[in-house]
Amino acid sequence: MSLGSGSSGNCYYLATEDTQILIDAGIGIKHLKRMLKEKDIRIEDLNAVFITHDHADHIKAVGHLANDYDIQIYATEAVHIGINRNYCLTSKLPSTHQQIIHKTHTVKLGDMCITPFDVPHDSSDCVGYRIEADDIVFCIITDAGHATESIRQQIGEANYLVLEANYDEDMLMMGPYPAYLKGRIKGDKGHLSNKESAQLVAEYASPALKQIWLCHLSEENNHPELARKTYESILREYGLIAGLDFNVDVLKRKMPSDLIDII
Repeated sequence: MSLGSGSSGNCYYLATEDTQILIDAGIGIKHLKRMLKEKDIRIEDLNAVFITHDHADHIKAVGHLANDYDIQIYATEAVHIGINRNYCLTSKLPSTHQQIIHKTHTVKLGDMCITPFDVPHDSSDCVGYRIEADDIVFCIITDAGHATESIRQQIGEANYLVLEANYDEDMLMMGPYPAYLKGRIKGDKGHLSNKESAQLVAEYASPALKQIWLCHLSEENNHPELARKTYESILREYGLIAGLDFNVDVLKRKMPSDLIDII
């Protein structure tokens, strides 16, 4: 379940019969707790939180999750340092709840195997996550400035994929953002456009891919239907049909998705 996807806050819930985790916790703790409760999920039952990077829209609630609910927070060492420097944390993350992870090194948590991999972004550090359980490969890649070999590999091995489609190039360039910010977004450590994201999937996804969710859409420089249509158009150029070869859905910025069963 996506609980939020965009610059207002990012948070994703994944669970098996034995293990429950969040990937990122960039929404307010009260809002997070309420959305989980609406799905009969107790925040106290979460086993861990895995953080992609230390920008505010990905870490806002980590201090409360650690201090109020005794939940361990997993991130690279550089991200942990960045988290405790970030102005947005009203509750600091104690060292007792900081679990250090290393890129390409798998963490075994219950019946999940969680492997972080490098993602280029202008934060202290940034990772994507590959989560394996019951022979299913779930992969999340958000806030990626450009495609790397490891990103291409993970897309090629995923059964289920959450992938950034942040902006439409024309909307960005014709929009009100100042030149330096447009350059940051388009840069090698910025974000993936609709077109870049779709081409990555079209070129590297395998027949094992069942579903992709587009995440982290810009409110100012994108639109859900535009992202979807761009994807469908580019996939057709490669002989792929959304909804037939694999499903393509767009995650909402501020609203939770349904609780989706993946098998």
